[in-house]
This record gives sequence, structure tokens and C-alpha cells, in this order.
Amino acid sequence: QVQLVESEGGLVQAGGSLRLSCAASGRTFSSYAMGWFRQAPGKEREFVAGISWSGSSTPYADFVKGRFTISRDNAKNMVYLQMNSLKPEDTAVYYCAVGRSRYVTMGYDVWGQGTQVTVSS
Repeated sequence: QVQLVESEGGLVQAGGSLRLSCAASGRTFSSYAMGWFRQAPGKEREFVAGISWSGSSTPYADFVKGRFTISRDNAKNMVYLQMNSLKPEDTAVYYCAVGRSRYVTMGYDVWGQGTQVTVSS
């Protein structure tokens, strides 16, 4: 059984930065793509960023390109999301997710419990 545990999010002012981390267990971490999703109140969950098993492929949603960076440490079974230049519209619950395969194009099938990120204006 895969388990994902996200770090605590937080409250940050617009223009600020925050780093989320996610610890994975129960699956051979280095064999799977990982991703981050988010869900704002009243909206559907949306893709934010993904990273292939090797880290060579890192697609981003258009609304975070140039501001967010996803990375992973396979030795530590960790995936990270560095968020810079945060905007109030980035306020959401952020979820870590495990891919169905090594590749970011094959979708995701397990999500963490989520962590709240609030950006004040």
C-alpha cells in the first residue's frame, strides 16, 4: 500500500515563497513518476507539475511555469515543490501524487491527504 505524507503548508504573503515536500513509502519510489495537484474551494482538482522517475521530464501547468519547480530525491523517497512569486490565486489544498508508471504521461493513481497553502494579498 502506497503512502504519501505532505509537509505542512502555510500562510504566505503574495510574492513570497514556500516549499512543499512529500514523503513516499510502500512502492519502489524511483520506478514511478510523481506529481503535484491542487484544489481550490469550489473548483476541481487540477494538475500543477509532474516529474518522471529520472527527473528528466518535468511538465508544468501554464499558470505556474517560471514560478514553481518540482524536484525529487530518489535516495530519500521525497518529492518537492518549490513555489516562488506566489499569488492569491495559488491558494488551494495541494496534493502529492504517485504516477501509474515511470512516465508523466500515464496519469496518477494515488494521492496524499493534502496540505493547505494560503496566499494573502
